[in-house]
Amino acid sequence: MFIKWSLMLIFMSMLFMFCFLSSFFYKNLLLIEYFMTSFLNTDVKFYFMFDWISNLFTFTVLFISGMVIWYSNGYMLHDKNKVYFCVVVLLFVLSMILLILMPNIFMLILGWDGLGLVSYCLVIFYQSSNSYNSGMITVISNRVGDVMMIMSLLFFFNFGSFDISSIYGLETVCFLFIIIAGLTKSAQIPFSAWLPAAMAAPTPVSSLVHSSTLVTAGVYILIRFHFIFENETFSMFLMKISLLTMLMSGMNAYLEVDLKKIIAFSTLSQLSMMMLTISLGMKEIAFFHLILHAIFKSMLFLCAGLAIHTLNGYQDIRMLGNFFNCSPLISSCMMISVLSLMGFPFIGGFYSKDLVVEFFFLNSVNVLIILMFLLGLTFTFLYCMRLIYFMTLKGTFSFNFYQNSFEKDLIMPIFLLTFMLLISGNFFFWLILPSMKILFIGKIHKIFSLTLFMVIIYFWVKLFFYKKMTLLKSKKSSDFLYKMWFMSSLSSLIFLKGGNLFMKMTMMDWKWMELIGPKEIKTSLSKSSLFFLWANYTSFTKLLMMITMMLFLTLL
Repeated sequence: MFIKWSLMLIFMSMLFMFCFLSSFFYKNLLLIEYFMTSFLNTDVKFYFMFDWISNLFTFTVLFISGMVIWYSNGYMLHDKNKVYFCVVVLLFVLSMILLILMPNIFMLILGWDGLGLVSYCLVIFYQSSNSYNSGMITVISNRVGDVMMIMSLLFFFNFGSFDISSIYGLETVCFLFIIIAGLTKSAQIPFSAWLPAAMAAPTPVSSLVHSSTLVTAGVYILIRFHFIFENETFSMFLMKISLLTMLMSGMNAYLEVDLKKIIAFSTLSQLSMMMLTISLGMKEIAFFHLILHAIFKSMLFLCAGLAIHTLNGYQDIRMLGNFFNCSPLISSCMMISVLSLMGFPFIGGFYSKDLVVEFFFLNSVNVLIILMFLLGLTFTFLYCMRLIYFMTLKGTFSFNFYQNSFEKDLIMPIFLLTFMLLISGNFFFWLILPSMKILFIGKIHKIFSLTLFMVIIYFWVKLFFYKKMTLLKSKKSSDFLYKMWFMSSLSSLIFLKGGNLFMKMTMMDWKWMELIGPKEIKTSLSKSSLFFLWANYTSFTKLLMMITMMLFLTLL
């Protein structure tokens, strides 16, 4: 079942690749429209839009989904619920494709809401208390975005059209709703807690969620609604939120020892970079980075899943010391994806991240924003080097590895994604962004960046090797740094403490609840039970009375 669906998804991805090349070179746009009904002078239509952006993104989603399902054939081999897992993953992919192809906000909510609901089913797949808690945080956080999309739908309805092209006439409040919906789906501050919590799902699901589906939905929506950020207020708002998220996720990824959570925080950091690029008005570069990030992040998760699989479930990076000796090929693929994440020259993510950095310096606002951006980039470099260091040089020699765990179904998807990553950066850079102007960065920016980099390296050496910094010895400061700036605590605190503030009941309230609540229901049921008991005893008498009444009516 897994192999058949994997081949089908790969074949469909190739079809969308041909559609992308056709629509990009010939400037075509295919619109399939079906008129459903008209309600209060508003046309409700069901249609798909195939432009080069939707075709390329659909190709990426289908190709990565095919690789993940192929990988799951080996990873979930001995799981009892693997058929259920495959069906739910396919529903997840279908929801994402509906979100990509529908330029109508009324139908777009089908995919948007489907992603949130199906992601809950995937997060609680292992059915433990940890999974249930993680699933609840995920679904509640995404529900905030769902509410914002529904409220923006009301503004579209008032305007008389559900088409995204009618955004120019909408009000400012609707723009704010759409931005908040995008922030919740892409886990930006203050909605960041659900992204690491979603790591309770199986590793193939994490690869799909964190690369090309759930978390990228918010970025994709804001790319489609890029006209919003012609307003300077919204642009600055998104820029500051994304910079704070980048800084927070970089710090947590650097201090974390759980392999899957490190990759989750790196996803959060890269999503922040995409949001920052959109706020600067560079939607093409943001989309370019979105595509490349989907490829190398899915490959990184699959490599991490293989490492965890061979470590008998251990996710501590300090146990990875023998992984390079056990599997040099998979370790090399993992290092390629990590180098692409940190922007190593001429590998995947370098082509997009370098453009983002240079355009940011050309459009930078003040020194504080530049400092936050450079700190975020530096932490990206540090946690990537830390991961490589533990994987190749430092980690504990573990005897838990066993060679027969490296099955064909686990290795081939990683190799195909590695090949795709090595060719996609240069290919899409040449294809999508052929007319980029020559960029010049001033000497002040270069000297400032180099000086800051050396200072960060100095403190990193002190923290990593000597451990004499007092910052992490203080409990409050260490909790602040390790717990996502208390984002996870605040996310649950709102729902736990909010009831005490907004649901206080007086004695009169309790009296009314007793009268119209369970007590009244109990009284009604007891009376009805007595009635049916009486009916059982007097059924023959009532039957005679009914026959007599019918005869009397017929005689009349």
